[in-house]
Amino acid sequence: MIKNIFKHLRTKIFAGILVILPLGITFLILKFVFNTLDSILGPLMPEVTIYLFNRNHHLPGLGIIGFFLLLYLVGVIATNVLGRKLVSWGDSLFTNIPIVKNIYLSSKQLTDAFSASRKGAFRQAVFVEFPQEGNFVLGFVTNELTDLEQQVKVAVFVPTAFVPPQGFLLFLPKERILPSHMTIEEAIKAIMSVGIVAPHHLSVPLSRTKPEKESIENLKGMKYLNSKIEGGS
Repeated sequence: MIKNIFKHLRTKIFAGILVILPLGITFLILKFVFNTLDSILGPLMPEVTIYLFNRNHHLPGLGIIGFFLLLYLVGVIATNVLGRKLVSWGDSLFTNIPIVKNIYLSSKQLTDAFSASRKGAFRQAVFVEFPQEGNFVLGFVTNELTDLEQQVKVAVFVPTAFVPPQGFLLFLPKERILPSHMTIEEAIKAIMSVGIVAPHHLSVPLSRTKPEKESIENLKGMKYLNSKIEGGS
């Protein structure tokens, strides 16, 4: 009887931990970000107080508002002609500082990969057979090129880490690629969570690809890839 009670308590407490733990971690991270930004930019913002319960209270969170205003201003500056020149000058400056160079380039490569407006962005999430036939991995289409025999190859990056970006760069014919029908964000979540956060049902059969099968070129996802390549050429 007592053994069953302890087993019941242990099971329920463990279930409670599984619910509370992600909530607690999320709260602590958000609290840390909030306090950090507020402490940095808060002193630069005008002090606002509210009168409540017969006392004056300092209004928190103005640093967060200042942070988003700063992001907006930087975005406005970076999207005009003068701003692009300033960004280019800043890139040249940071890439010539010995230690800062490695950190800056890795961070920039990572952000550029997720930016659809960048030339080096991930264009589509796909499945490829790697490292041997019959085994499929998630990768990202990054480019399309032609070899000396005028054979069109698609560059696919198979990540092993995102910070800093590490992985394998494969050059494959289009018929060896299967569209995953995942968004870039969904594929990244699936990789970073080691498959835990992934669709329960895949929309493509992961069987051995053959040239006569429908390839990525004939699917809607490839239309976007081709339009990006033609627009950049």
